[in-house]
Amino acid sequence: MEDGQRLEALEGHPAFAQALTIVKKLAHEGFQTVLAGGCVRDALMGIPAKDLDLATAARPEDIEAAFPKTLAVGKAFGTIVVILDGQSFEVTTFRADGPYLDGRHPSSVSFTTIQDDALRRDFTVNALFYDPLKHKVIDFVGGKKDLKLGLLRAVGDPEQRFREDRLRMLRAVRFVGQLGFDLDPGVLTAIRAEYTELEKVSPERIFNEIRRLLESPYLLKGLQ
Repeated sequence: MEDGQRLEALEGHPAFAQALTIVKKLAHEGFQTVLAGGCVRDALMGIPAKDLDLATAARPEDIEAAFPKTLAVGKAFGTIVVILDGQSFEVTTFRADGPYLDGRHPSSVSFTTIQDDALRRDFTVNALFYDPLKHKVIDFVGGKKDLKLGLLRAVGDPEQRFREDRLRMLRAVRFVGQLGFDLDPGVLTAIRAEYTELEKVSPERIFNEIRRLLESPYLLKGLQ
């Protein structure tokens, strides 16, 4: 963890003030709340963040109780959409995933610690958190080091990550195209071992990943 690392690319987001309000409100209720995932990764690279997603120790019912306007669209997986000043934010309880029986979604989730939440994620660069109250980047998996190396590395065993969610194989390729990163050799080996399982992924999901790859700045590297 690092103190005093202000992420200006994140704090300059037009909806950051509303996200900070959510963080402060839940923190006041006693629940650690952080910005999570891709927005933190992009901010560390100096790239303007798109969506601001939050992760929290608050349970879904705590989130609903704290804000007057919410949507329970992902409540079964710990996600509540908080609507504030016309902006929508996904706020997800720190969780660990149960078995993935369909190769796409966990059959169940359990609410747990921020560290366990990092360990369930796909790639180290997507498992970073930012505490905007303490200006602290929280990194349990070496994601900051991999960002500096330009390396896409799985959290834990890559074959297990891809067996859990087959779409992660295409996400790896798409991230190469978007970020220009190199694939960790273990990730590449796992994709070669598991790629036939992509036949079981819905065409809509595959199309979306391929479309995003084709719009990427490092398209050739991704295609290779």
